[in-house]
Amino acid sequence: MKTAVVVIGIVLGWNAPAAAQPRILTVDDISKWNSPPADVRIPYGDGELQFGDLRLPEGMGPHPVAILIHGGCFLSMYNIEHNARFAKALADSGIAVWNLEYRRVGNEGGGWPGTFEDIARGADHLRFLAKDYPLDLEHVISIGHSAGGHLALWVAARHRLTDDSPIRFGNPIPLKGVLALASVPDLAYLHEKRPCEGAVDGLVGGSPEDVPDHYAQASLVELVPLGLPQILINGKYDYDWAPVGVRYFEAAKAAGDDVQLIEAPESGHFELIDPASSTWPLVRDAALELLGSGLVSGP
Repeated sequence: MKTAVVVIGIVLGWNAPAAAQPRILTVDDISKWNSPPADVRIPYGDGELQFGDLRLPEGMGPHPVAILIHGGCFLSMYNIEHNARFAKALADSGIAVWNLEYRRVGNEGGGWPGTFEDIARGADHLRFLAKDYPLDLEHVISIGHSAGGHLALWVAARHRLTDDSPIRFGNPIPLKGVLALASVPDLAYLHEKRPCEGAVDGLVGGSPEDVPDHYAQASLVELVPLGLPQILINGKYDYDWAPVGVRYFEAAKAAGDDVQLIEAPESGHFELIDPASSTWPLVRDAALELLGSGLVSGP
């Protein structure tokens, strides 16, 4: 894999420094994005939010696959729609995309353990999809943005949980790698800093002091090494969230994982999932690298 580019010296203060920077995307911007429809919406469970959107590339296949997990502070107010055009761009690049919706904090059954149950069952549902669609289960990666980046890493770490873990849920589908975009893989650190109105406590059911076993099973810094390649991409101007990914990178590297940390030089938090941004080729090529599928990247 490529040499890692390490981002250092950023302190999580929730305030941007005074240095000049380009105009970066905001939550208001992404709320205005169009959401192109998927090829098919398929349930992986009986619940209203237990479904995924499948997009297939052109051609006969079988196609390499990305399990895509959207972000949004783990909160119910942010749903699958805002990453639909990112999913379409991946499919247009030759990757089948299984874009998961799931219960979040604020949804009935969301948080602990429902959010993790949905992600686990949704990911494993690829085995059933491959019976009806041309999917190459030998070339599967997980991709996630922000809170979804945490969950994309967790899917890859799930095999490290014991069989009696309340969030392991079945037989983890094998992955070739993880692409984590602006990920938030240190839950205890998030509890301390309390972004998103302390949503992490809702995700895991309390503080590190109250439920240390939950943090041990859900926080990625507690689960390294994952034992598979990982590419972490942070935006240069993502002052709030990039430091969390740096903490995870350092823990994963120290544990011996094959992990890269790349700084996207013209990105804040949301450019990483915007196919119209200058950051898109970096993200697309990282996905293709992890798949190792011989695909040729597009424009």
